[in-house]
Amino acid sequence: MKFLIVFVALFAVALAAPAGDVQIVRADSEDKQLTPHFLIRWETSDGQKADAAGELKNIGSENESLAVRGSFSFVADDGQTYTVNYIADENGFQPQGAHLPVAPEA
Repeated sequence: MKFLIVFVALFAVALAAPAGDVQIVRADSEDKQLTPHFLIRWETSDGQKADAAGELKNIGSENESLAVRGSFSFVADDGQTYTVNYIADENGFQPQGAHLPVAPEA
């Protein structure tokens, strides 16, 4: 069920693109029912794209969690393409991108 929620959320982002001539040019997913993995990819005609791969960890335990690794890209108003690579797991959402600020070393 968690896989479906993540897929629907990411697909909704793709569909929320501004109205106009933007088309979904690629959308595919792979939900392996026999294993705790999934893969989602989509791309739109205006340069947006995303992919995510997830895995269910500690299956059946009270520490069961979903770990997702992915990226998304978009073309901003300044015409540049920005990409965010991320990990989302029991440690939270951990984004990285050349345009994102980085916390100073402690």
